[in-house]
Amino acid sequence: MPDLSTNSHTPAGRRGVAARREPDDTDRRIINALQGEFPLSETPFAEVARTLGLGEEEVIARLRSLLEDRVLTRFGPMFQIERMGGAFCLAAIAVPEALWERTVEAVNAFPEVAHNYRREHALNMWFVLATETPEGIVDCARRIEAATGLLVHRFPKEREYFVEMRLEA
Repeated sequence: MPDLSTNSHTPAGRRGVAARREPDDTDRRIINALQGEFPLSETPFAEVARTLGLGEEEVIARLRSLLEDRVLTRFGPMFQIERMGGAFCLAAIAVPEALWERTVEAVNAFPEVAHNYRREHALNMWFVLATETPEGIVDCARRIEAATGLLVHRFPKEREYFVEMRLEA
């Protein structure tokens, strides 16, 4: 299977940066086809390509381009990390406007940061931490505090809900 991962510490894989282009109709068909039901086989991209009337190499090349151009920020499976011994935690920071861009870059440089959102609230930056162990949440929050100079508020999960989320491209 081709490696479609991006490294969040390299310029091409920098997180928190706006997309460099709009997806075209074929890109949108690929994005929609890859949500939810990814084939578990030796040639999953060939299977997806067949359903879309495309070639396997075109699907792979377009997916790489979507990641490189920041149209997609991530491509990969979603796991219930707690079942594997890890942890998730919603977190928030009150970021002064003058420090916003620097803080976005600092927070998004952490591989444990899964999502990052700006909100109209005193706590205006919200993100999800995902770590290999429950203790990793506190450690990562402290490292983010050291990198930003700002307090990280942690909101651990109290109850779990299943919401199948599919975004039409």
